[in-house]
Amino acid sequence: MDAYIAGAAGFARPILERLRNVVHEACPQVEEAIKWSMPSFQYGGRILCSMAAFKRHASFGFWQHAQVTEGKARDGMGSLGKLVSLEDLPPGKELVALVRKAMALIDASAASTAAVRAKASPRPAPTTPADLQDALSGNPEAKATFDGFSPSARREYIEWIVGAKRTDTRARRLAQAVAWMAEGKARHWKYQPR
Repeated sequence: MDAYIAGAAGFARPILERLRNVVHEACPQVEEAIKWSMPSFQYGGRILCSMAAFKRHASFGFWQHAQVTEGKARDGMGSLGKLVSLEDLPPGKELVALVRKAMALIDASAASTAAVRAKASPRPAPTTPADLQDALSGNPEAKATFDGFSPSARREYIEWIVGAKRTDTRARRLAQAVAWMAEGKARHWKYQPR
């Protein structure tokens, strides 16, 4: 980020430095990164805001612009409009409050995502169709492999077999699955590192 700011036009450097300082003041745990060739600030693993310098102006925007600024936009350029001097920036306290509001939105989003994940129940173990059970009972090696698979590995074979639309396609997939499992292979064995 230092190199980006140093390479910006003379008018933009103090603007970018002030913005950077305010973001760090409001959010000491912020992490800096270059995303899409411009400086970005990340909080909680998500993009909080970013800034950019152009030939005649600079810009600064919040990732969740509409919620942070309540839909307000200036000149259609970022969350603060076109910035050509330090006077174009809102007062420090106002900008700190906006950054903290953006942080609160990220925190709320993370909390709701965690709540949804906590409520989500794991997928039930797949039910083995009768034709696959019969084919496996006739091949002890394939049955041992299938029984040793995790539920997700079993599901991959089962969904592949039952997903066939035609009877002859299902029969071919069933025969192929048993042959691969007899060799100890998972459904997508071709794509696994060797």
